[in-house]
Amino acid sequence: MTLLEKEQAKTREPNRLTLEKSPYLLQHAYNPVNWFPWGDEAFARAVAEDKPIFLSIGYSTCHWCHVMERESFEDEEVAEVLNQHFIAIKVDREERPDVDHIYMNVCQAITGHGGWPLTIFMTPEKKPFYAGTYFPKQGRGRMVGLMELLAHFVEKWEKEQQVMRESSEQIIDAITPRLNQFVSGELDEGLVEQAYKQFVNSYDQQYGGFNQAPKFPTPHQYMFLLRYYSKTKDKNALEMVENSLNAMFSGGIYDHIGFGFSRYSTDRKWLVPHFEKMLYDNALLAYTCLETYQVTKNKAFAEVSEQIFTYLLRDMQDSAGGFYSAEDADSEGVEGKFYVWSKEEVLNILGDKLGELFCEVYNISAEGNFEGNSIPNLLNTSLGDIAKENSLSIDELKQQLEAGRKKLFMIREQRIHPHKDDKILTAWNGLLIAALAKGAQVLNRPEFSSAADRAIEFIFKKLRSESGRLLARYRDGEAKYPAYLDDYAFMIWGLIEQYEATYDAKYLQRALELNQQLKDLFWDEANGGYFFYGSDSERLFARPKEIYDGALPSGNSVAALNLLRLARITGDPTLEEDGEKQLKAFVGTVKEYPSVYPFFLSALLFSIGPTKEIVISGNLEDTDEMLRQLKEKFLPNAVILFHPEEGQSAIEKIAPFIAEQKAINGQPTVYICENFACQKPITEIAELLQKI
Repeated sequence: MTLLEKEQAKTREPNRLTLEKSPYLLQHAYNPVNWFPWGDEAFARAVAEDKPIFLSIGYSTCHWCHVMERESFEDEEVAEVLNQHFIAIKVDREERPDVDHIYMNVCQAITGHGGWPLTIFMTPEKKPFYAGTYFPKQGRGRMVGLMELLAHFVEKWEKEQQVMRESSEQIIDAITPRLNQFVSGELDEGLVEQAYKQFVNSYDQQYGGFNQAPKFPTPHQYMFLLRYYSKTKDKNALEMVENSLNAMFSGGIYDHIGFGFSRYSTDRKWLVPHFEKMLYDNALLAYTCLETYQVTKNKAFAEVSEQIFTYLLRDMQDSAGGFYSAEDADSEGVEGKFYVWSKEEVLNILGDKLGELFCEVYNISAEGNFEGNSIPNLLNTSLGDIAKENSLSIDELKQQLEAGRKKLFMIREQRIHPHKDDKILTAWNGLLIAALAKGAQVLNRPEFSSAADRAIEFIFKKLRSESGRLLARYRDGEAKYPAYLDDYAFMIWGLIEQYEATYDAKYLQRALELNQQLKDLFWDEANGGYFFYGSDSERLFARPKEIYDGALPSGNSVAALNLLRLARITGDPTLEEDGEKQLKAFVGTVKEYPSVYPFFLSALLFSIGPTKEIVISGNLEDTDEMLRQLKEKFLPNAVILFHPEEGQSAIEKIAPFIAEQKAINGQPTVYICENFACQKPITEIAELLQKI
């Protein structure tokens, strides 16, 4: 829908969604459908009027959600049927991942696939009897139309309601065990090798990444491969990481004009993206590029991570310090319009000489590569060859290209921007905090840890209840929804990274406090592992757990690594036991197909070890060089603590074992313990580097 059409739609009577804060729900506030938000009012009305529920789940930057709104939810004929015969409920999946998770599992079980928009038909008691994703208004080809479905279920509800209720009970009986059916077992290092072989088999030798189109970045796959390489020194593992990241960066999935990665590539070559940008993808990709830079020392990976941060700090940061969720694929109702160029346009802006050079480098042609226009990319581009052809050095070529990029960016800024989902999610901010803190460590850029600190303070001031309970979403002055497992796990990860960026013990203290809340509210005492939502949250028809590392690493996988890292940092055996229980609770399930659990396997590798606890004692100024040298290294199985000569009490309370690990003769001193055995103290940087 165009902006004009949106304004015209607002001449209609608004529905209840105008009272909500979710950008997705507000997009539907002037639909003729009498939408309800998820809540007691909707379900009470469904019971009182004996109507089935039409549940629609999506998010504000979802392209096919926009299509279904335009075709059906803006349509008076569809609205009339929904309003007369159903209670229609809209849910933002990013605000209510608990609701989305359960009903997405229903859809996958019934249809064999899932996605958004997610469409559920269910009883007033929230029990589903039919599920699907996108439906056109009228059927076409093999796709059933929404009007046909609505008419079918109106008749069935009137004539065979009991049959439908029985069907919903059968679906729940079948689905519920699957939501919490995990196999425990003993830790098995063989899983790591099995996963690696599966990655080798699915690796795309020609274009990088795994499997065929569509291709998703899935950064935690590469994080696992880096750890596998660190342990085995198998160069093929590192090559898969380098080649895949280089291919992604070269492709159109990367925004070469304004920076940042799109959600996924629709083709095998990484050329044509689905143009929406998600905070979590960019956070995880920045983190992975930083780790790859640590391993390879290839500055290109450092530059990509810096560019991602440039984009996020420029376009996605709230003035108070938190970070927004996503940017849409569409602008002016057209997917990708904001991002593509014609050759004529580039030449007009840059002039013939620089314009031709820019078009040659970024594959911008008269015929285009996307619906008549061009997505800038570096696929099959050799900067060395182009520099030679133009009698330029590589540095001179890069300077000219950067000048051209800046001009194009300034012009692009004048275009109508894609919709920005400006809600602030605790979980996704936690991922970016981890990435920014990692950037501060690896690149020696304290401004990144300052940005991470602002985001942390935002979360702790704006997204906690009066009791200190973490909350999930903030927008327009309102914090809402008890935080989920991912919120806790990702924030704890971010706090641990921020400690290693700053060595301020307050971040560890906060991580430990959140970790205790997580245990109190989410831990499954009977079977181990963490439930997706807390014991104080709304009870749905099931209380699921998740271990699959999909677009995001699962909260359970991240929590496992957090526990193990905190155990090494603090020396607390209880945390060590909890970490082992966490891994054992899921390991039998992971054995079924290990490569779809890459973050879990990263935690398993940490557990297997060997691990190192590195304590540096002295004053901060004198130890600065030692700390910098350590931060530049890829040490996935190490934790690093700083023991200051002054103000020791804060860290000593958290990690009592370091109390006696002091500077020797006023010199910066390093203590390294490996697998519970400590080596003699080190006072020379050269010896430290040799030891690690």
